[in-house]
Amino acid sequence: MSRSVKKGPFVDKNLYKKVTEMNKAADRKMNKTYSRCSTIIPEMVGNTISVHNGKSWIPVYITENLVGHKLGEFAATRVFRGHGGTDKAAAAAPKAAPAAAPAAGGAAPKAAPAAGAAPKAAPAAAAK
Repeated sequence: MSRSVKKGPFVDKNLYKKVTEMNKAADRKMNKTYSRCSTIIPEMVGNTISVHNGKSWIPVYITENLVGHKLGEFAATRVFRGHGGTDKAAAAAPKAAPAAAPAAGGAAPKAAPAAGAAPKAAPAAAAK
């Protein structure tokens, strides 16, 4: 659910104070904040704000396109390392093992045709 228009966007008081002071002094140093839920407002454009993601500080350079978004959207808290899958080396080893050894307790594999034997003719070819 979104925030009421009557209330306006939420910005942490300490962060807002730092941003306004930086704009008055025309200082462009980096500010650190834990407030991931603060909304980016037009006064922040041109500043760099470091947002804490729980482990490290992620610098976010504020542009006009970011206005209206939350600071936490640009500092991911989880690292995607890929879906679980099979290891290629482990997958190749089991495929080679069953072909080399006959199945235990099962029927013996079909014998290959002799080297000098001719292949069987297809029924359609014999009819012509």
